[in-house]
Order: sequence, then C-alpha cells, then structure tokens
Amino acid sequence: MDPDPNLDMDMEMDMEMLADDADAAVAGDSGGEGEAERNEAAEAEAEAERYEAAEAEADILRDRFRLAVISIATAEGKKAGMTVADPVVACVADLAFKSAEQLAKDAELFAQHAGRKSVRMDDVILTAHRNEHLMGLLRTFSQELKGKEPASERKRKKPSKKDERVIDV
Repeated sequence: MDPDPNLDMDMEMDMEMLADDADAAVAGDSGGEGEAERNEAAEAEAEAERYEAAEAEADILRDRFRLAVISIATAEGKKAGMTVADPVVACVADLAFKSAEQLAKDAELFAQHAGRKSVRMDDVILTAHRNEHLMGLLRTFSQELKGKEPASERKRKKPSKKDERVIDV
C-alpha cells in the first residue's frame, strides 16, 4: 500500500510551522508572549534604575550626615581643649548614622501600627521609651512646639435639625 501523499504534505506543513515558531521564539518575537516578556524586562530595568537612584540618594545623605557629625565632634573637642582622632570621629559618625536609621525605622513602624502613613511627634516620643530622660526631653520639646503654634479656633458644631425637633417633656 502506498502512503497517502496528502498526509506527507500535512506533516511537512506542520514541521514548517513548528520551525517558524521556534525561530520566532529564538528571535524573541513569539507574538503577545514576547511583548509581555519585553514589558516585564523594561519594568525590571526601570525598577533597578529607581533602586540605584535611591541608593545614590541614601549615600549622599549618609555622607552629609557624617560630615555634620564630624564637624560637631571636632568643635566639641576644641571646646574641651582636646583633639579627637580621625578613626574615633569616623566611628562616632557611623554609630550616629546607624542609630538614626534605627530610630527612623522604629518611628515608621509605630506609625504603621497606628494605621497611618506618616510619622507624628507621638511616634518619635514612643521610640525613646527605653530612655526615660530622652522621652521627657522629647515631650517637653513637643509641648514647646505646640505652644508656639498659633491657636486655631475650633469650629462650633451646629446642632443638627434632628436635635432641634426634640421636645423636652
């Protein structure tokens, strides 16, 4: 029995289609899936760029913070008639920066726990809960700030019409 010539032709067409699909996949053009992959790659690249920009900004802030701590330590050393060794100043600057980072994380967590997206003065005061003296200083400072703010008039609540209809018996 002779093989069916139509069957051979169908097989050849199927093989060509598979080969075309494989070529398209290798070339990165497999229809919608390739476009989705390119979009994901572009999003990942954009996210990496945002991360790098945030890291660069954090590095700049850390350097500025360190310079401020170094100048304060140097000035305080001069007031006391002492010179502070550079490695000591660098260690103090790093310690102060790490402490500030931890304080910021704690304040952010207190705000999140309270269901807020922004940090308030109460959150900062709560971060000092282990140091009673610091907590007292922060409370005093907070009260001083509140005292300097102009007093805002409270709006009087208008009685609702429902309350006006109530008759005393």
